[in-house]
Amino acid sequence: MTTSTQLPPAPVIDETVRLLTEHYVFPEIAEQLADLLQRRLAEGAYDVGGAEELARLVTADLQSVNGDRHLRLKHHADPVSPKQGAATLDAMRRDFDTSLGGAPRVQLLDGGVAVVEMAPMLFPLEWAAEPLSAALTVASRAQALIVDLRANRGGDPDTVAFVCSYLLDERTHLNTMHWRGGQRVEQSWSQPYVPGARFGGSKPLYVLSSDSTFSAAEELAYNLQQLGRAVVVGERTRGGAHPCKGWTVHPHLEATIPLGRAINPVSGTNWEGTGVQPDIACAAADSLDRAHALALARLAG
Repeated sequence: MTTSTQLPPAPVIDETVRLLTEHYVFPEIAEQLADLLQRRLAEGAYDVGGAEELARLVTADLQSVNGDRHLRLKHHADPVSPKQGAATLDAMRRDFDTSLGGAPRVQLLDGGVAVVEMAPMLFPLEWAAEPLSAALTVASRAQALIVDLRANRGGDPDTVAFVCSYLLDERTHLNTMHWRGGQRVEQSWSQPYVPGARFGGSKPLYVLSSDSTFSAAEELAYNLQQLGRAVVVGERTRGGAHPCKGWTVHPHLEATIPLGRAINPVSGTNWEGTGVQPDIACAAADSLDRAHALALARLAG
């Protein structure tokens, strides 16, 4: 059995507290969490044998005040680079290479209804633009489109805007990021030009969701739903609306801390904690058949 001497928790907690205090989008909650982590450290709550167990305990405490699911101490089985963001980037690159660039399935169903699955992430746009453009261009000729986000755990807001650009006719305000301290506000818009062909803003569009759909994938579903562009079919999503960055605090541990919050221009709020509520609620496993049936009925009508 390993002992706690192999992983002194204090340096990990101290660095996590420093990052929280410096970067977390809600400074008052950062103070509460810093106090909680330091108190738990003093009580010996983090005197455990390994990095994986420490990550689990610290994550539970980080999420205990406001339930922010982006606020985590993530365990990585393989040692990760100390460079900021490198741990997440390395893992994403492996997933990108094994998922056809995040578009693992393009399929034509009966009745001229296409399915484009986007999983397991909406990868950084400099990687994902080519494969997503190819998938969406192929699907652009369909009579109706189903975008499958059931296995998508998030990604890049710029990629969300890129995908939306294929599904709308005009340049459209999608989202506004409010960064910590209120000094910086950043709007996200769909693009006036896309490589390839657009599916456009008028043909029937459905988005599939599950209770695993998270973060940027939720933003994609929420943006299209709030604009009245898509019908969301499936389960309520996980509920994470805060963009975050990661810092390596130990060779196997990465602190992910939200730096901002998203505000939708239509709803004036976001999906944090509540998830995206589907327009047609059903089990995720049934949602493809349900959306296909809806699309066929709409096309027939």
